[in-house]
Amino acid sequence: MTKLSGPMLPPATGQAPDAAVVLLHGYGSDGNDLIGLAPHWQQALPGALFVSPNAPEPLGMGGYQWFAIDWSGDRLASRQTGVTGTRPVLVDFLNDLWSQTGLTPDRTILAGFSQGAMMALHVGTSLPAGQRLMGIIGFSGAFLPPEGFGGSGLAKPPICLVHGDMDDVVDPNLSAEANTALGDAGYDVRFHLSRGVAHGIAPDGLAFATSFIEGLARK
Repeated sequence: MTKLSGPMLPPATGQAPDAAVVLLHGYGSDGNDLIGLAPHWQQALPGALFVSPNAPEPLGMGGYQWFAIDWSGDRLASRQTGVTGTRPVLVDFLNDLWSQTGLTPDRTILAGFSQGAMMALHVGTSLPAGQRLMGIIGFSGAFLPPEGFGGSGLAKPPICLVHGDMDDVVDPNLSAEANTALGDAGYDVRFHLSRGVAHGIAPDGLAFATSFIEGLARK
């Protein structure tokens, strides 16, 4: 199985990590993109290790993808097959991270942008109840429910969804639908729509996610 790797930022404390934040980049990018979120969240989680792995499939233009997109056909179908097909790679990465650091799922935040958000939301809600994450953050993504979704056998971590209302790459209605589906299934979900924002992370969306992390850190 493909092993993921990418940029890492050690805890601001200079000590051994007491938490982990895994950052999943979008289509065509790489780990250097989302590791830039780390400085914004280090104050809330000074003991956290930040790691931003490159997706498993390299693209000719230099970036990576979590899964292939059928640009001329059924993009929804390609998301569904792609997310579920790549899930084992990300789960393997998380298990390796926990084994190597001694950290646990309840001290791990899984965050992603666009295609990375789709992976974070799917994988984070597919873990067994005994591996409940500290939280999940999805920027400009979509939610593909895992098998068994809504059942007692799967973990229900708190979730933060952020999307720009002018996004013409990933429809913002997909995050709104995710908010409803997750809320109806009993998840603690926070949803923020950034006004006048296209496919990206605006200051207000970043602040909303930061507040979410600050709340998790206080628990």
